[in-house]
Amino acid sequence: MRESSNPVMRGVVRDNQTGYAGFGAGLAGAGQGAMFGQQQTDPYAQTPAAPPVGRQLTIDDVVTKTAITLGVLTISAIATYFVINESSNPTAIAMPLMLVGALVGLGLVLVASFGRKQDNPAIVLAYAAFEGLFVGAISFVFANVVVTGDTSAGALIGQAVLGTFGVFFGMLLVYKVGAIRVTPRFTRMLFAGMIGVIVLMLGNLVVGFFNEGEGFGLRNGGPLAIIFSLVCIALAAFSFLLDFDSADRLIRAGAPAKAAWGVALGLTVTLVWLYIEILRLLSYFNSD
Repeated sequence: MRESSNPVMRGVVRDNQTGYAGFGAGLAGAGQGAMFGQQQTDPYAQTPAAPPVGRQLTIDDVVTKTAITLGVLTISAIATYFVINESSNPTAIAMPLMLVGALVGLGLVLVASFGRKQDNPAIVLAYAAFEGLFVGAISFVFANVVVTGDTSAGALIGQAVLGTFGVFFGMLLVYKVGAIRVTPRFTRMLFAGMIGVIVLMLGNLVVGFFNEGEGFGLRNGGPLAIIFSLVCIALAAFSFLLDFDSADRLIRAGAPAKAAWGVALGLTVTLVWLYIEILRLLSYFNSD
């Protein structure tokens, strides 16, 4: 089974390569006799019963769990935005909330990914709540601090939300009609592109420490910054194809219903990345 470029989804799919979390795998030692040309000699020997699988994953499970996760994130983000907006010193509150949300959210994703706990609803919903802090705070910063034009904060955020879900459903349509096939070569190219973007982001951050935050010019609103944001948006959009393919394969492989939480987490991570990049791009065009 192909791996997803999304590290969260990749962990979910890897578990299913020999049967999701142990399910679907053959009995231990079942093929050893055949390997040495031996046959079962005891016709009365009882075959150990396979462990119960429970209800299998369906597309409804994926949709429901993803909607719940996004609902928690949205409520958290809206509450965070209004708390910051109503405070006497919004910027002083926005930055700590953004930092806490980003760090805790990242920590929960790492725990879920490397601890193989993607299907734990408590971790997934906790991630959604803390990521909501980050999304709400950074939305306020972009819409009210970074943007210096006449565009209202509500209009800018609304455009970013519409753009995010427009890309999401557009890529879902592309996947359904098979306009772009998810192949191993496609996966490798996408993964290489994401690694390149991460390296550039880190390099831009380090260089920015020495030239007043300009870095390589990837986030200063200039032509290079616009191109870089477009590349990030494209990578996030194409990542959806791998995530859809991974979810589709889990369903066809008969993974347990709880695997829907891992799919929801992976899709939410990509959606947040896409939203931030679209919001950043819009801020470039709406700043004087």
